Amino acid sequence: MLIFLKLGGSLITDKDRPKTARVDIINRLCGEIAAAKKEKPHLNIILGHGSGSFGHASARKYGTHGGVRSREEWLGFAEVWRDARELNQIVMSSLDEANLPAISFPPSAMVTTDHRKIITWDTQNIQSALQAGLLPVIMGDVIFDHGQGGTILSTEELFHYLALVIHPDRILYTGKDEGVWEDFPQSQKLISKITPQTFPQIQAAIQASASVDVTGGMLLKVQSMLHLVQQIPNLKVQIFSGLEAGNVHKALTGEELGTIISSGF
Repeated sequence: MLIFLKLGGSLITDKDRPKTARVDIINRLCGEIAAAKKEKPHLNIILGHGSGSFGHASARKYGTHGGVRSREEWLGFAEVWRDARELNQIVMSSLDEANLPAISFPPSAMVTTDHRKIITWDTQNIQSALQAGLLPVIMGDVIFDHGQGGTILSTEELFHYLALVIHPDRILYTGKDEGVWEDFPQSQKLISKITPQTFPQIQAAIQASASVDVTGGMLLKVQSMLHLVQQIPNLKVQIFSGLEAGNVHKALTGEELGTIISSGF
């Protein structure tokens, strides 16, 4: 069983306070990952995490997502990289404390894009880490881009590409929300299942409630996931809250939480 797990930036950082990690939550989540691995020794996980109040603030300041060309923008590119790395180090330290054999694979050192489309990424080392029983970790990061100098790729975008190469059984996205809401910000009507067949009826509701960051809103993420499950028919994607203790452990060990995205009913 191979699972991709993303810890959302809004979950592991305080997005209203620059460069503020929620260390207590990160430690709890890492403990839940360790407990799931202990319960299911043959469970393989690729872990990803967002940048939250670390990378997004500097990325917005310099417009890194839209391209990097001037001297100031390249200095900003380096600043966004430092911010993303700082949070990654906090997560890696927590994984180490949980006795998880984690190893980080920074996309900025491995991935090249052309107008934000990935054109090179040698994933063999990530696959070798999985085969060796290690826990590979990636994160949203700055990327060198042939067409626009530099850009940023989110963990979702990286997972999308990686899934087409490695074919996980499930992708888990955990953040602050319980799933995809039909009525954000009231957040009273949770969409339990989304398929290519049901999406046209709920698209307007998701678009109206989309929360936007520098790498796109919920609507774009749902559309990307729908495209992915159509290419990998047995894949299931879950979007759920990591604020409730135990949810990550439950999801990793097979419980369906939040919103499920799949290719059919």
